[in-house]
Amino acid sequence: MTMHWNQLLSRSRLGSDQSQGGTTARTDFQRDFDRIVFSSAFRRMQDKTQVFPLSRVDYIRTRLTHSLEASSIGRSLGTQVGERVIERRRLADYEASDFGDICAAACLAHDIGNPPFGHSGEDAFRSWANDAPYGRRRVSMLKDSEREDFTSFEGNAQGFRILTRLQNPDNPGGLQLTCATLAAFTKYPRESCLGGGRYPGVSAKKQGFFVEDRESFESVAEQVGLIRRDGSRAVWCRHPLAFLVEAADDISYRVIDIEDGFRLGYFTFDEVMALYLDILQEPEKQRLRMQSIRDSKGRVEFLRAKVINEAISQAMDCFLDNEEAILAGRFDEPLLNQFPRRAAMDRLIEVAKARIYQATEVVEIQAAGFQVIGDLLERFIQVLDDLADQGDQASAKSRMISRLIPEQFIGSGRIPSSSVYTRLLRLTDFVAGMTDSYAVSLYKKLTGISLPNA
Repeated sequence: MTMHWNQLLSRSRLGSDQSQGGTTARTDFQRDFDRIVFSSAFRRMQDKTQVFPLSRVDYIRTRLTHSLEASSIGRSLGTQVGERVIERRRLADYEASDFGDICAAACLAHDIGNPPFGHSGEDAFRSWANDAPYGRRRVSMLKDSEREDFTSFEGNAQGFRILTRLQNPDNPGGLQLTCATLAAFTKYPRESCLGGGRYPGVSAKKQGFFVEDRESFESVAEQVGLIRRDGSRAVWCRHPLAFLVEAADDISYRVIDIEDGFRLGYFTFDEVMALYLDILQEPEKQRLRMQSIRDSKGRVEFLRAKVINEAISQAMDCFLDNEEAILAGRFDEPLLNQFPRRAAMDRLIEVAKARIYQATEVVEIQAAGFQVIGDLLERFIQVLDDLADQGDQASAKSRMISRLIPEQFIGSGRIPSSSVYTRLLRLTDFVAGMTDSYAVSLYKKLTGISLPNA
């Protein structure tokens, strides 16, 4: 079996029966990009952690700026790959820019499902579902993928849910993005529970959608022609462009986190120079060009751009070298693993883990965020359960606190679903969608740490 580019680049939109146009001044894939930009979930990423939670330094990246930068890298990488693929495969109905636009849109949304406080926020969801006194009991009532949707909570799955259900909820298919963009967005095309099955490769490392959204992803996978890896379980091979989306994200955060660390004083200029120059093919040439740049900040920015350009070139070569295996589902590892200068790229993440991600100011706020998310989930699920079980006889406290939850996250008429899974899922939608600042503010009000207008 193999995948075919003419099907992989499907312009069909999830949830829409409208016929799609060909190449126009504004293509279907450019419309995907615009729909994501104008979504409320995308705007909220301006106050979601990338590395430094609740940073007071305006220069430091948030999830929003990181996503924009990854999208720019993805567009360049996708367009360059598209030029070569179109030439190789003689694709008459597509432009190189279509590849770039799909990657740009998918990269733009790649972190849209991340909860507050970055990756520690995801850990907080999992910890609550596995260890919290009340949350653990409720989640343990579920089975298989319904249970593991929470015990192995994944921001990528929440992102697919946002794009296809939570944004524009009155539309079937949510934002109604093209199936090509949704498939490229889904780095992990599998459900959360595989029934003890073991599937090698990076694409099966995590889940990419919740049980409630499985049917939507099945529609996407069928439309673009992904290879199914198991007839009884929801697990597929990746869309080829998902490898480019992953590479763009990896390049972005590895290279740029070092720059942010320099601006905050975690690295000296000489340390950054050594890290960046080790990746470039002609380091001495770049040293000479830097002599015309007066300050260290400008020199770091210059080198960062050169390193990103070199990484894009290496990623393109790796993809094209493995194109046949990717289309056949035989290649399943990050493109960065194949880089000629992989050791130098890996050094960036090793140094960042040691010097940035474990910095006291980062860990302190992440630890506080861990408490905030866990406590919000634990308090609110008890309120929703009380309303579901007791109805009008629910406690006055539950009825009052429930007013803090928007109706869309409770149910029609503010009546919670009789399904425990659905109640947990809607609560997850509510808390995961919060910004860092809003989560902290709501937590303080609920616990009495601060009062409104006090």
